[in-house]
Amino acid sequence: MHVADTLRFSSKLSLTKSVNALKLLSSYYLAKALPQQQPWGQPMTLSVEPTTACNLRCPECPSGLRSFTRPTGTLSHDLFEKMIDETAKHLMYLIFYFQGEPYIHPSFLKMVNYAHHKKIYTITSTNGHFLNDKNAEETVRSGLDRLIISLDGTTQEVYEQYRKEGSLDNVVQGTKNVVKWKKELQSKTPHIIFQFLVVKPNEHQIDKAKELAKELGVDEVKYKTAQLYDYKDGNPLMPEQDKYSRYKKDASGTYQLKTSVTDECWKLWHASLMTWDGQILPCCFDKDGQHPMGDMTKESFKDIWRSDKYRSFRSQLSAGRDNIDICQNCSEGCKVWA
Repeated sequence: MHVADTLRFSSKLSLTKSVNALKLLSSYYLAKALPQQQPWGQPMTLSVEPTTACNLRCPECPSGLRSFTRPTGTLSHDLFEKMIDETAKHLMYLIFYFQGEPYIHPSFLKMVNYAHHKKIYTITSTNGHFLNDKNAEETVRSGLDRLIISLDGTTQEVYEQYRKEGSLDNVVQGTKNVVKWKKELQSKTPHIIFQFLVVKPNEHQIDKAKELAKELGVDEVKYKTAQLYDYKDGNPLMPEQDKYSRYKKDASGTYQLKTSVTDECWKLWHASLMTWDGQILPCCFDKDGQHPMGDMTKESFKDIWRSDKYRSFRSQLSAGRDNIDICQNCSEGCKVWA
């Protein structure tokens, strides 16, 4: 985080949230030594899925490929409020994103504002195509803390190789609109991040992304490695620069995850996720909802979080990451961060 962003996040902390985070961290480390698979606290990070709909057709995304095997739809405001009312006391981060484009949801920014008034640090990730002047103004007024805009190329020719059916001009103009309204309303939020998903077609524009961000008044640029579903025999999206690839070639000539991942997962202790229809999933790698932990339309979140099913899933992962399909292509879960 940048200094101003860090201070804003810190201003939303409370004694209850801080104690809860310590409980989560303590129980996570204790579980490494003892056969105890239950967090002592409630999640401090929550992701919600406003919608599964998306206007683009990105090749490594279920939304873009229109390839979901789970139901698709849009989150109801009542279900969202139920979830937030049950979890807000302990939440440090609320992420408005899983699959789909959040701004397609007609009440998305009203949900952001609801969470803002609950003193939760709010984040969303967007492809930037819906940041017209009206939405840009409402975004700033909503109290959104962090706006991540996907910028996967600095020329249309390169950008559209991954962001299929996308327009770089729309992304640039949308960014300008948000920056303008931040100045107009004298607002420090949202903290704007250009997220650059590094793939082979765009890796030569990494430095250009920083130049464009500076020119537009974007606060930060972050480079993200691509999760590829079909990687063992190589993939045309795999970048040549090793530092931006999750994968490496082994002695047999096939590719594997570059980072060694242990049979543990911090995310299962501090975070959870709710789909648009109320299914509680263990993490963002479960894109097709193959491992539902419970249903928020029928149960309380507290009961789901402490259920035998959730406990069993944590134990199963600790017994061996290879036992769970969604965990086999994960390079993030064991890192202790939000």
